[in-house]
Amino acid sequence: MSPKPIAAITGLGTAVPPRIVPNSEFEKYLETSDQWIVERTGIRERRIAAPDQTLASLCHEASLGALAMAGLSAEQLDAIVLGTVTPDRRLPATACDLQAILGAKRAAAFDIAAACPGWIFSLAVAEGLIASGRAANVLAIGAEKLSTVTDWNDRSTAVLFGDGAGASIVQPAPGDGRGILSIILGTDGKLADLLYIKGGGSAEPISAKVVEERSHFIRMAGREVFKAAVHTMARACAQALAKAGVTSEEIDLLIPHQANLRIIEATAKHAQVPMSKVMVNLDRYGNTSAASIQLAIGQALEEGRIQRGSLLLLVTFGAGFTWGSAVVRW
Repeated sequence: MSPKPIAAITGLGTAVPPRIVPNSEFEKYLETSDQWIVERTGIRERRIAAPDQTLASLCHEASLGALAMAGLSAEQLDAIVLGTVTPDRRLPATACDLQAILGAKRAAAFDIAAACPGWIFSLAVAEGLIASGRAANVLAIGAEKLSTVTDWNDRSTAVLFGDGAGASIVQPAPGDGRGILSIILGTDGKLADLLYIKGGGSAEPISAKVVEERSHFIRMAGREVFKAAVHTMARACAQALAKAGVTSEEIDLLIPHQANLRIIEATAKHAQVPMSKVMVNLDRYGNTSAASIQLAIGQALEEGRIQRGSLLLLVTFGAGFTWGSAVVRW
């Protein structure tokens, strides 16, 4: 039997920059090709923000969509939780800037640095705030401007990432069985060096040396990340299903982190969900980290693949090494 949900997602909004960068752009200056990128990743294009387009502005656009779907005003928000590893500034949190832009005067606002699972972590925090009675209306966001931390001269990572934002309104569950049935969070810090940015933090502050060595950009051990991702996402799916008291056969749509098509296919196989029930749109957006699941949910809603009462399995992994999964009755 499924547990009685405490909280539910009542609104969703997404935002991506207008600029589309196809794989052919990389053929001009990297030893790569559209065919090579598609075969190894499944990515065909991605959205890249303009220099003057801030993460806060992407979050603002996505948040307005989420508020509209939920029928809320910004003034009614009790908290804003933003999952991101690409904040506009080191200080203060980008959530604080967003609070000011929205005019959410009574909302506490803070960021979470959990990499790609940032939105799932934000959902967990939102659910906890609601369960404790500290909040009734929470804006949970996952957003990234990964173009600012991508080394465009590194063939192994330049083709992977894109920019985007996804926002959700989390409120007390309506009592009809819809809502968040389970959330699983995990971390294995021993794998932190598989995907990281070495320079630019307090251990190695930004300097001429950091810039010269380009250590303020993402570095990744691709093969090892692939293996760890498949293993952890498979386990996270099984744990989320068990905690929710449902089986994979009952899932209407699996919505995984959009990082690599091969990882998605392997995850679906382990979760025993056919690809016909898997949402894939990384061909359009690439890896947008903490925004990717919401962008996929948004497209699935537009396409009618998610209806009221649909049972969704969400799963993601990222730098840290972190992972998260959830079962949601929409």
